[in-house]
Amino acid sequence: MRETRIEINIHDSLSEIGETDWDACACPEVADGGRPHDPFTTYRFLHALEDSGSVGPGTGWQPRYLTAWMDGELIAAAPLYAKGHSQGEYIFDHNWAHAYERAGGRYYPKLQIAVPFTPASGRRFLVRPGFEEAGQAALIQGAIQLAEQHGLSSVHATFCTEEEAKVGESLGLLHRVTDQFHWENRSYADFEGFLADLSSRKRKTIRKERRTAQDFGGEIRALTGDQIEPEHWDAFWAFYQDTGSRKWGTPYLTRAFFDCVHETMREDMVLVLAIRDGRPVAGALNFIGRETLFGRYWGCLEDHPCLHFELCYYQAIDWAIRHGLQRVEAGAQGDHKLARGYLPVTTHSLHWVADKGFRRAIAQYLESEREAVDQEIEILTSYGPFRKVTSEDT
Repeated sequence: MRETRIEINIHDSLSEIGETDWDACACPEVADGGRPHDPFTTYRFLHALEDSGSVGPGTGWQPRYLTAWMDGELIAAAPLYAKGHSQGEYIFDHNWAHAYERAGGRYYPKLQIAVPFTPASGRRFLVRPGFEEAGQAALIQGAIQLAEQHGLSSVHATFCTEEEAKVGESLGLLHRVTDQFHWENRSYADFEGFLADLSSRKRKTIRKERRTAQDFGGEIRALTGDQIEPEHWDAFWAFYQDTGSRKWGTPYLTRAFFDCVHETMREDMVLVLAIRDGRPVAGALNFIGRETLFGRYWGCLEDHPCLHFELCYYQAIDWAIRHGLQRVEAGAQGDHKLARGYLPVTTHSLHWVADKGFRRAIAQYLESEREAVDQEIEILTSYGPFRKVTSEDT
């Protein structure tokens, strides 16, 4: 019997791989004519980051796309980057880096399997159907070998699926559990149906917040596809810059990124704008997956009470219900999302650390962290806004 050989390659640009081959691994489900589960690992999104200069030289995110080939066919791929810092990751390892360097080590550069600037869970080891076991193992082993060959400190795969986390753990990687807030569609007919599922006090609070927000003196519009015009991106870029300068100091994305995704992904986006006197004053950008609406960016030029809640959370819930989506993922952090129907869920990442002693220390930390996360999710869920079911309700 002929031994099957898998070849691992590294690429500096997605154009070296090609859209057809990449998407055959990233989103094979689109063959039925539907949307991808995860718009962020598609060729279009990742290439927009690359083509716009949002990743690449000078950004600290240097593409090193990893591919696995069998008999000349691409069977697996991973969005791999050489990182010169830990910014834009959202499952952060700043403390690990500081500890490693205080001990005399060099933490950067490191390897990161991730979608840059995108705290949305999805497959990170993109495997063509039928090659799951061989493809995942080849990518994990290939990333580790690359790190070893270049003397790098670590490899990280962030916001991977729980299934991938189990596979990685079985191959010796460290499994980290964190959390974020998601809204789940419980077969609601409309927004009022969602409100009916809440306690009376929370229901009244949300209605009050929505009235307050909608009294800002203008109109709120949810735009998608050709409804989004180039001038809308000019306005949104100003919003994004304002948010980025306050949160990160320097915005992660370039202005050209929004032109790139407009060209190739406008049917996969919902841009919610608050328009006053004919001028957008605030906005929130969402990406549409097969079952999920992903809230990504928000910003404003004017402060209006509750407008952030309306554009980012309530408009997203309303749109998801009307279009039959199963959930809304509103990004990282934010305990304030709890009162607005977004409950905590686990997120997963995988980590390989070259130094054995440091690896043991991180493993101990992750065990304690996981217990704390489990307790936090249990406590936060108990404080959620949903009506408590009693024996009289069943």
